[in-house]
Amino acid sequence: MTESKTKYDRQLRIWGEQGQAALEKASICLLNCGPTGSEALKNLVLGGVGSITVIDGSKVEEGDLGNNFMVDDSSVGQSKAKSVCAFLQELNDAVKAKFVEESPEALIETNPSFFSQFTLVIATQLVEASVLKLDRICRQTNVMLICARSYGLTGMVRISVKEHTVIESKPDHFLDDLRLNNPWPELKRFAESIDLNSTDPVVHKHTPYVVILVKMAEEWANSHGGRLPSTREEKREFKDLLKGKMIGLDEDNYKEAIEASFKVSASRGISSGLCQILNDSSAEVDSVSSDFWVMVAALKEFIANEGGGEAPLEGSIPDMTSLTEYYINLQKIYQAKAEADFLAVEQRVRNILKRIGREPYSIPKTTIKSFCRNARKLTVCRYRPIEEELNSPVLSELQKYLTDEDYSAAVGFYILLRAVDRFAANYNRFPGLHVGEMDEDISRLKTIAVGLLGDLGCNGSALTEDLINEMCRFGVAELHAVAAFIGGVASQEVIKLITKQFVPMSGTFIFNGIDHKSQLLAL
Repeated sequence: MTESKTKYDRQLRIWGEQGQAALEKASICLLNCGPTGSEALKNLVLGGVGSITVIDGSKVEEGDLGNNFMVDDSSVGQSKAKSVCAFLQELNDAVKAKFVEESPEALIETNPSFFSQFTLVIATQLVEASVLKLDRICRQTNVMLICARSYGLTGMVRISVKEHTVIESKPDHFLDDLRLNNPWPELKRFAESIDLNSTDPVVHKHTPYVVILVKMAEEWANSHGGRLPSTREEKREFKDLLKGKMIGLDEDNYKEAIEASFKVSASRGISSGLCQILNDSSAEVDSVSSDFWVMVAALKEFIANEGGGEAPLEGSIPDMTSLTEYYINLQKIYQAKAEADFLAVEQRVRNILKRIGREPYSIPKTTIKSFCRNARKLTVCRYRPIEEELNSPVLSELQKYLTDEDYSAAVGFYILLRAVDRFAANYNRFPGLHVGEMDEDISRLKTIAVGLLGDLGCNGSALTEDLINEMCRFGVAELHAVAAFIGGVASQEVIKLITKQFVPMSGTFIFNGIDHKSQLLAL
């Protein structure tokens, strides 16, 4: 890992050694290595993914030189899979690279078991019929699938996996776990040991805002029947109470307390999102349950018992104006509480594992500790099978998108990307390939799109003529700029799925290069 630390220093700061180790163990299969697929795989190779297998049965043509940086003049007439594989290997020789010179469609049809060896499959530029077959194959073998496609100035990315659990979701904005409105005994005692009315100006200016808010929240609750400030007026009064404690204008600790005073009014207990996870049927564990759900079962027991309705404490505190002695003591109090909570959860995990007939120490201590630290931020993502979405989309959402000016272009491209596949199935070519037949192709594509909308229950709905015209004008071109963007989005989602960090996108991602907009459709 020492070499990796130097090589991947910057990304290690984002997803850590555990995330990098997961990447280095991953085996990725790419179907079709045109510009979209090559760009996606390039990002993963540079990131240090373990191994790649490129599947493509075509030869490099002169037209490929204009949109695929992974081939050059010497590649013309050669196997595209072999050429791209060689270029990618040059970017990072630590990555094991293989290629299979075969049509992805043929492989899906004749050798479905081939895909079971991979961690994740990236399917690019596949038509709908092949995507549906591949999705069924991947779901049966629990292989993660990402479909990506660029088509002229539009493109899409769709994740398909039965269930994806995230411990380190790393949300951009999340309230500190300080328990200002529900302090445990040790924090209470520490706060009580400090006098807010001290006449020593150094002490008064360097009392941590955590202590100020714990004491002032208790004072407020005592004079308000045990309630904490909840209305806008009460919150304003609470801030005035804090201001009244200041004896100088330069007291940064009190300014910090005033800025953080809203945290006192935060709801106690657990969020509705975490409650939903705890009550999920998967939390009723057995011998085949995943480690995640075993830990969720332990967490549920902890919250109902030792936690007193709260999740395990995270144990970290933000920087704040404070005497060094006060800050260190406060840090120790939070860390000790977090450690005690972790030990309680760990014991429950061991007991559950034993109860369901598994090795009690099969889940590492470090995993349980990370789970406890992130317990409030757990996320479970479940994705509908692609066939289910395409045959039975959420009709109310589809109709809403069609009539919403902000989403009409995105859903229009979503429908048209399906319509061009139906066009190709009917006419053995994509629309717009022959300039002389452009007008006829536009009319045909419009008829197919209207029919598709009718099949989905949106009779009477129509797409704009401009969108249909543009889709024909694209002529199935894979533009490098669009392909690079779609490939970049796809590789970003691959990293989320493999590292199990950050929350992967839900729904179908549509890029609209005409209006420079990216949107997610939840269908």
